[in-house]
Amino acid sequence: VQLVESGGGLVQPGGSLRLSCAASGFTFSSNAMRWYRQAPGKEREWVAAISSAGGNTNYADSVKGRFTIFRDNAKNTVYLQMNSLKPEDTAVYYCNVFRSGSPYWGQGTQVTVSS
Repeated sequence: VQLVESGGGLVQPGGSLRLSCAASGFTFSSNAMRWYRQAPGKEREWVAAISSAGGNTNYADSVKGRFTIFRDNAKNTVYLQMNSLKPEDTAVYYCNVFRSGSPYWGQGTQVTVSS
């Protein structure tokens, strides 16, 4: 299993970013995918999840209405569209998949929201 995140960067408050996670090594279209984040000095927290076919999504209350998770099963990629970003969204963002009960993580991509 390999997960490679990209798309992070520095953005001003109120701005937008789109994160991508390219997956390989498993049947992507058969697995739910998730995004997590970890801010400095804090525990990793769940952000969003999407079902295998993309028809069901769930969000943490802190991002609901601002972030959108979606996927392209033809490209084995899951995305996180982040709008109306706030300084408290600053974190390393990770995509995640569970396989045989074990979690797999990418290397993460840094998102910094600052003026």
